Amino acid sequence: MAMRWCSTVSEQDGLEAAAREACATLRRDLGGARADLVIAFVSEHHRTGYRDLAPILEAELGSGLLLGCTARSVIGGGREIEESPALSLTAAALPGVELTPFHLDVEQLPEPDAPLEAWGRACGVGDGNGDAHFLLLADPFSFDVERLIRGLDAAFPAGKKLGGVASGGRTPGDNALYLRERVHRAGLVGVALSGEIELDTIVAQGCRPIGLPMFVTRCRDNVLQELDGRPALEVLQELYESLSPPDQELCGGSLFLGIEMKEAQGEYQQGDFLIRNLLGSDADSGTLTVGAVLRGLQVVQFHLRDARTSAEDLERRLSHYGSERDTAAARGAVLFSCLGRGAHLYGRPNHDSEVLRRHLGDVALGGFFCNGEIGPVQGTTFLHGYTSAFGIFRERTAVTRRRTPARSRA
Repeated sequence: MAMRWCSTVSEQDGLEAAAREACATLRRDLGGARADLVIAFVSEHHRTGYRDLAPILEAELGSGLLLGCTARSVIGGGREIEESPALSLTAAALPGVELTPFHLDVEQLPEPDAPLEAWGRACGVGDGNGDAHFLLLADPFSFDVERLIRGLDAAFPAGKKLGGVASGGRTPGDNALYLRERVHRAGLVGVALSGEIELDTIVAQGCRPIGLPMFVTRCRDNVLQELDGRPALEVLQELYESLSPPDQELCGGSLFLGIEMKEAQGEYQQGDFLIRNLLGSDADSGTLTVGAVLRGLQVVQFHLRDARTSAEDLERRLSHYGSERDTAAARGAVLFSCLGRGAHLYGRPNHDSEVLRRHLGDVALGGFFCNGEIGPVQGTTFLHGYTSAFGIFRERTAVTRRRTPARSRA
């Protein structure tokens, strides 16, 4: 039996009614197959019913592995439901796939200099699953995502790491992270997928460079002091004065700093930079505060974000994917999109979901709007902002195999 994915969203009042409606749709679309993996994203409007979800899903769908979190806005069935009550459920029948679930608190993370095997042990993934892919959902208040993904990249270089930071809570303890029957209020939940499954990733940062690439010639932690030997704020002011009036207006809320992802790159183009926030400036010292720790002699470039650039970036990346892959092989997809995208950016809902389905067809798509998106760019996994990070699942081989249930480790 082949891999099968389906996704839906329910806007019913009350989490129980929403869950039962969504499960009925999934049972129909699975066509009698057992759901080995159920991915749930619950809008914050259902907070009083968070703990009721897992028992309902088990009763309605069976004992498939539940992974999920709470969100301000959710994506299901290819629709983006923003800032209103909704439940997104995505279910997958995964023959020949091993699922290894794990929950981590920050205290359980190995030290940066720990042996690579320590990262596998922390996640319960053995040496024989070196090409495992990871879906990761983190609480924003209690977990060091960047430390984890650095460790996983080192220990599992052949695997993809994809996910998002929960957005359904405003204070510590507000978010819910789902793993099996448990509801966690802190840390990170994840699942490693290995066996007959491939995960392709597309990360659209949606920014365009302005000005020229420059060297960081003086910095302190996340304070940018000099660019090419000149005060950073002076350089930015000069660049601002050279921009068109529309771009000057964008600088008021959509100006970012791009930081090189690969050192000693001879030429830089759009997409070669990791986009980070500009947090403030100091006129007296001529410095800029950046949402990243800087190093001397890094190459950086200022970037702007707007709806047109974001749309063109996503179209370009999906077109490139279609030129390299057989899009008909896609069985399911997940989307982790920034809270700053969606209707806030494009002026209408469903933009990114519609673009994906236009390129891949009517593929099952679920996800949520995140406080940060986890995904690889140029072979390295980063924690992003303002991106859309897609994961596209397909079977590892085209050989038809006799149905064997997915194995799930405790």
